[in-house]
Amino acid sequence: MALQHEMMERKDTVGLLVAGVLLILQSFTDLAPAGPWDSPSFSRGVLGLVGMVLVYLAWFKHTFGIFGVTPTVNRWATPETTWLQVVVFGLGCLVATRAVRVVDSEGLVPEPAGLLITLVGVLAIMNGLYVWAIINGPLNDEEE
Repeated sequence: MALQHEMMERKDTVGLLVAGVLLILQSFTDLAPAGPWDSPSFSRGVLGLVGMVLVYLAWFKHTFGIFGVTPTVNRWATPETTWLQVVVFGLGCLVATRAVRVVDSEGLVPEPAGLLITLVGVLAIMNGLYVWAIINGPLNDEEE
């Protein structure tokens, strides 16, 4: 019974991930309806954003075992060490943004991609630094 429940949870996560990746990939094509705003490029952007949200939800479910959006510190297994991984991921996003802008001379990557990757990177850095501040840094409440 537990195995069946675990398989259902895995299917939920994989389904969200696949749908999200497909929506993100469609933003690299010209296959989007004009929508009520009469702009196919805006429709591509909206669908890409929905894809990013689905990928984030799949990551959250995979990482924390529940559906949610806020990675509060009490959900982290080892915040003392993983805060640094989150900060490094954020810095990697910032480097990737710059690399894409330098390498993509033909304009294959959609224009707002750099902005969105930068947003993800800055949010990850802020989250990681906040966790450090409350675990090891100046916001630590422990009596010494």
